[in-house]
Amino acid sequence: MCEPKLFFSLRRLSILVVLYLFTGLNTALSEDKSSGCWWNAAAKNFAGTTLKGVTENTPASRYVKAVLAPAFEAETGIIVDLELTSWEDMYDKGIRDMSRATGIYDFVFIEQDIIYAYLAQDYLVNFSELHRNQEILQAPAFKFEDFTSYIDFFRSPESNDVFAVPMESFLRVYAYRRDLFEDPQIQRAFFKQYNYQLMPATTIKQFNDISVFFTRWGQEKKIPLWGTTIQASAVHPASFYELFETVFPSFGINNWGINLTTKKASYKSGGFLNSPSAVEALQFWIDLLKIAPPESFGSTWTESALTFLSGRVAHGWVYGEYIVPMTTNSQRSNVTGKIATRLPPLAPGILEDAKGGSGYIGYYDGGAFGIPHSSNNKKAALLWLQYIGQPSVQTEWTLATGRVVHKATLEIPAVVEMDRRIGNYFSLVREHDHLFAGAPPLAEHAAIREIIAPFIYQVIRGELLPREALNLAAAAVDSRLVSPQ
Repeated sequence: MCEPKLFFSLRRLSILVVLYLFTGLNTALSEDKSSGCWWNAAAKNFAGTTLKGVTENTPASRYVKAVLAPAFEAETGIIVDLELTSWEDMYDKGIRDMSRATGIYDFVFIEQDIIYAYLAQDYLVNFSELHRNQEILQAPAFKFEDFTSYIDFFRSPESNDVFAVPMESFLRVYAYRRDLFEDPQIQRAFFKQYNYQLMPATTIKQFNDISVFFTRWGQEKKIPLWGTTIQASAVHPASFYELFETVFPSFGINNWGINLTTKKASYKSGGFLNSPSAVEALQFWIDLLKIAPPESFGSTWTESALTFLSGRVAHGWVYGEYIVPMTTNSQRSNVTGKIATRLPPLAPGILEDAKGGSGYIGYYDGGAFGIPHSSNNKKAALLWLQYIGQPSVQTEWTLATGRVVHKATLEIPAVVEMDRRIGNYFSLVREHDHLFAGAPPLAEHAAIREIIAPFIYQVIRGELLPREALNLAAAAVDSRLVSPQ
């Protein structure tokens, strides 16, 4: 018989405190559906082991450190030492450790876009294979089939095996201020100017009209309000990612404009990076700077989200991880209760193509934990990744941070109820996540990003026109894919 531990009751109390402090949610952990006895027995040979991990400092990761790691230690005796750091340091520390096989980390955060580079370098343990070969350590509650389609982005294209366990995923959606869009005075003014009803944008033209209108409205009323905000840093890859993984798909440019069959980016060679649609997309995006808040010039994903949370813009693209704090936490957000979400605005035909299985409409963001080959505690790490992937921990994790990795989580009554308070974001995930995609399956991901990004920075600084920048970028990518250094 498994003896109960006093820490369990303390853990539940600590969870309540953490959830209150971090999210303001009045919620408690539901009863643990997994067997504490099983975890205790499975981990008997690993008690006292310390698993060292590194991850980006995100709400989902903070929840892991504050709630899940202590709970896992209580049930197994295995200590989880999770390092929270910046996006840049997270990559640097993980790659340095894995490339040198120093064995510092037993699990690392893997953003979806870098997984193919890690597979090409053979950095990661095949999680599916490890799971198959350790039958005695297979947690009864952990099932690969429980996950949303997001897990497919962490499979090997060759074997279909899973190499990392998703711990967060988000859609990059369109968010808008309901209080502004539903204001009768604003509606009348918009109709008078554009001769159609103000409504959430579904087309690129509508998005631009609405952005121009609200920027002028803010100027006329002398209030700090602009149409939209963008990630236009001229030194940080956030600008590259917004353009290539959010704006380009809205114009029908998939896979960064690279033809994955021919590995060509130039339009004349069958690629799309400098195609007319790509040039139009870049011009549209850079023109938004003229009607965006001044901080947009220099914003990364963090600053762009803060601009939205502050109530300084009427609509725009938002990473799903910011939806919950934006809509539920009045201490962090000036737009609590005022936000709704929709699919992003698209050029003609793009949505129909995506529904037909040709292309996608936006970015499926997120990450997973994987086990490096250099880890000295692979079996203990196997238990840990199963623990965070079991159904019983998903609901509260989702309510606290908005991340969803299990299909069933979206049907939980508490999540359905919360959906109404956060602008129907979970409904978008449940009904439309198949229309979104991660980064293209390129092992050269980081190298190609670093080739292209400087040209985009030059457009932001006004040193190159969009067509010039994309012509140069396409030629440089073609050269890199043909003749890697």
